[in-house]
Amino acid sequence: MSSRPIIVGYDGSASAAAAVEWAVAEATRTGTPLLLTYAFDWPIVPAVLSPGPAAWPDTTARHDAETMIDDAVAEAARSYPGLTVTGMLLDGSPAVVLQEQSRHASLVVLGNRGHGGFADLLVGSTSVAVSTHAHCPVVVVRGDEQWPGAHVLAGVDGSPCSLLALQYALEQAADRGVPLHVIGAWTPPTPRWSPPNLDQRDITAAEKATLDELLASWREKYPDVEVTTEVVADNPSRVLAKASRHAQLVVVGSRGRGGFRGLLLGSVSQQLLHHSHCPVAVIREIPPATAEQTDA
Repeated sequence: MSSRPIIVGYDGSASAAAAVEWAVAEATRTGTPLLLTYAFDWPIVPAVLSPGPAAWPDTTARHDAETMIDDAVAEAARSYPGLTVTGMLLDGSPAVVLQEQSRHASLVVLGNRGHGGFADLLVGSTSVAVSTHAHCPVVVVRGDEQWPGAHVLAGVDGSPCSLLALQYALEQAADRGVPLHVIGAWTPPTPRWSPPNLDQRDITAAEKATLDELLASWREKYPDVEVTTEVVADNPSRVLAKASRHAQLVVVGSRGRGGFRGLLLGSVSQQLLHHSHCPVAVIREIPPATAEQTDA
């Protein structure tokens, strides 16, 4: 049980409601408090009767948002009497607000798209910004099917972020009492650049041996978790998206060992935010200085 709350970005959309439903189940399962946050850049209404550029925030929009968050909190509390759930209405960009709130959260949960304050979620800036800069794990709730007894899926490439993702995936599988399936994928070179006599089976077998060796110590630490591994010669994003069809959660690091080092959120995690068939947990490697600020 964590004293740090699970925070849900809420805006009243169907997608946000799905995020609340997932977060409520997680909070109930773990005994963690739940905080619903509505963050909004408030519309400015011109003061028509006043000279000059005077303006004020749209108080009607604020009242509607307050009612919306209060109703959502009341519904969650009514449906789950033992759940500690509160709501908060904050001014500002949703991405900035959630990043700041994540300093004191155990988890941030978002829907796959929203309206109003979260209108751009998963179409660009908000989802990428929160997943890139959050100070705790971020789960983006995707997929229409629910597979409560299904396995947890993790993508691992040996990078520091993917190892953190592996640890988180093992913890989730252990807590949920389900198996963990770990996938490593490598992208074969195009025929033009492929070395002569390249045998993909040899490379795949070597990658599989490396992955199994990596998991040996983790299997000892989590003896009750059934762990299976798989290595595929294909695009990692495509492999994980396809494998997510029958998983209850897919876990990846915010960036891997390949690609452009300047990108703060890797291509695999970004693609999964768009194409996964189940909720996606993005795990970020937090710099020591930032971690100290978070713990303070």
